Amino acid sequence: MTLKEILELIDKVSSSGISSLEVERAGMRIRIKGKKSPSMAVLAAQPPGPAQAYSTSTIQQERAPQAPAPETGEEPVDPSWHIITSPIVGTFYRTPNPESDPFISPGDRVEKGSVLCIVEAMKLMNEIESDRAGVVAKIYPQNGQPVEYGEKLFAIQP
Repeated sequence: MTLKEILELIDKVSSSGISSLEVERAGMRIRIKGKKSPSMAVLAAQPPGPAQAYSTSTIQQERAPQAPAPETGEEPVDPSWHIITSPIVGTFYRTPNPESDPFISPGDRVEKGSVLCIVEAMKLMNEIESDRAGVVAKIYPQNGQPVEYGEKLFAIQP
């Protein structure tokens, strides 16, 4: 993917008002997160899969950090829990297909790299893996529920 094509994608996301876009092409994955303002951020262009330590190219537009909005109606989270958030916008699925058992349930022990769920984005099924070992304390979204980038998916108790 050329720089010109990446810039065209940024312009399309900006003008369409969509919140996020992920494109995978020729071994490169690009995530673009849109905001209400015209400023856009390309999060990372990297080869797909577990070998994300080496990035082929990264383009970022720096913005001032914003304080998170206070959440209302949500139960407090134990500070020792590790929260796993959605890396993309999509639909949350607890099972690999409708007839299967869930990947995990509250109380299950998971290891680093264990598949926790699938987030479907643009007909691509993205497996979300645990980045810590521990016990699943809480599963936030319901099966089939839309999730946003950065939204809480799981709480892992070390």
